[in-house]
Amino acid sequence: MTSYFLRRFLLIIPTFVGITMLVFAILQFCPGNIVDHEIDLLQSGGTLGEAGSGVHTLGGVKNIEKIRKEREHYYGFDRPILVQYGDWFSKLIGMPIQFEKRPLSHKFLFIENLWYPAKISLAYPDMGFSYMKKSLVFDRIVSRLPVSIKVGLIGFVLSYLVCIPLGVMKGVRHGSSFDFSSSLLIFIAYSIPGWTLGIVLLVWLGGDLGIVPLGGLYSDNYAQLSAWGKFLDQLHHGILPIFCYMLGNFATLTILMKNSLMENLSADYIRTAFAKGLSERRVIFLHCLRNSLIPIATGLGHAFSIIIAGSYLIEKVFNINGFGLLGFNAIADRDYPVALGILVIASILRLVGNIFSDMLYCLFDPRIRFQ
Repeated sequence: MTSYFLRRFLLIIPTFVGITMLVFAILQFCPGNIVDHEIDLLQSGGTLGEAGSGVHTLGGVKNIEKIRKEREHYYGFDRPILVQYGDWFSKLIGMPIQFEKRPLSHKFLFIENLWYPAKISLAYPDMGFSYMKKSLVFDRIVSRLPVSIKVGLIGFVLSYLVCIPLGVMKGVRHGSSFDFSSSLLIFIAYSIPGWTLGIVLLVWLGGDLGIVPLGGLYSDNYAQLSAWGKFLDQLHHGILPIFCYMLGNFATLTILMKNSLMENLSADYIRTAFAKGLSERRVIFLHCLRNSLIPIATGLGHAFSIIIAGSYLIEKVFNINGFGLLGFNAIADRDYPVALGILVIASILRLVGNIFSDMLYCLFDPRIRFQ
């Protein structure tokens, strides 16, 4: 089994390279980029001025294509996609490669413009600079992590605290009116995207009734509040986003808990326990529930993804400055370095979380052995 998990960890490398390469290519082919944004800025009377790039305006300049080519060269968009990806990935792993263009000369073949890696040096891992904010991508991501961790952790814990007791009650009362009515509500909630329900609740409870705030996680006077006041303020602002975040996992965890419990209730060892005269409560909560929690417990491996738990659209709807909103704005603004930096963290956490889930499965269920 050790060799199995070792192979799984080694497979992270090609999988990660494949994910980043595919998304990098998709971003390059998307219509519109930072150069188009800057051209629009120039046409509206703005100016551009980065260190070493000069200051450009449209005053007296009629050839916009000339400026476009200069900006594409400044950002490196005039190079082949594979060269751009190699440059970005080499900086990410701390081994930046300097590419140069020179001809390929052969007695049977001559190609004038080919890119070659000219020099490889050692440096620190670098996610690059944000096109829009002109700041380090890593710093921008780190500044948003506390918000997403808090929202993700609360939603993760509440999902388990609510879904496990509800799934047990549905399994014990299978076929009752409570089971049918709760199943109806669960599947209705599952069919509604969390961000869509968030818009409806925000308009109704926040706009019409004024019960909840219209966005954010803090009030304007948050710093002046007492400790208890800060707790109530965060509760007031976070109840709707966390509820909408839990909605997606609510049905899955509840039905999984119910089905696992019912499967164990029909097992031979449960019938034997009832035949010995044990009470129903003792059989269910002492013998059956422990084995029924195995499929639920393996989901704890995805706790690594708490950092990116905040949904892009939910954070956009509720204007929460977390990981999700940063990614949404990066994609909307074509801020490729930020979008790719978020992809790097999300991919690694997902890949490691899946392996950790398998480890927990082996830990909780000794019958499982991976080969």
